[in-house]
Amino acid sequence: MCIGLLTLNGYSQKKKAAAKKTTTASALPKLDNLTAEIKNGNFQVSISEKGKSGDALIVKAVDASFKPADCKLSSFMANGVKLYLLTWTEISNIQSGAKTEDKTTVYNVIYEITSKKQVYSNYQLTNHITERVSLGGTAASETQEHIRREGFEFVLNPDGSITQKGKNQQTTFVYDKDKMEFKKK
Repeated sequence: MCIGLLTLNGYSQKKKAAAKKTTTASALPKLDNLTAEIKNGNFQVSISEKGKSGDALIVKAVDASFKPADCKLSSFMANGVKLYLLTWTEISNIQSGAKTEDKTTVYNVIYEITSKKQVYSNYQLTNHITERVSLGGTAASETQEHIRREGFEFVLNPDGSITQKGKNQQTTFVYDKDKMEFKKK
C-alpha cells in the first residue's frame, strides 16, 4: 500500500513540459482604412480606399533594422474633427568600453486624414546611462548611473486637447479646425 501511494505521489508531482513559445514580430496596427507599415524604406501610414491601396503618409525614412515597439493607431475627436494618433516606441542600446546607454524614445504623431496632413508631432527620449568611473589614480572604480530626458510627456485628454508635460512646465494645446493645427490654449 505504501509503495503504491509513493508511486502515485511521485507520478502526480512530475512537471509537465513547458509549452514552446514562439516569438513573432509584433504586427503593425490597422484601424478603419489605415494601416501602419514599413514599405520601400519608409515607416508609413497607408490609406486604402474602397479596398484598393491609395495614398500613404510617410512618417519617417527607416532602414532594415527598424522595429517599432508598442505601435498603436487610434482615433479621437477634437473640436468636431476625427483625428488619428500613431504612437510607437524605439529602443536602442549602445555599448562602448565602460559605458552603456539604453535609449527609449516614445513618438506620438497626429494626422488629419481627410486633408492627408500631419497636425502634431511629439517625442520623449529617456536615456539611461551606466558608466564605470575610475576613482583618481587608484585601481578602484565605481559604477555611476544617470538618467537624461528630452522632449515632453504626451497626454491626450478626453476632450481631444493635448497636454505636454516637462520637468518645469506643462502646456495644453487645442485643435484649430480652420488652420488644421494644434495651438496653445
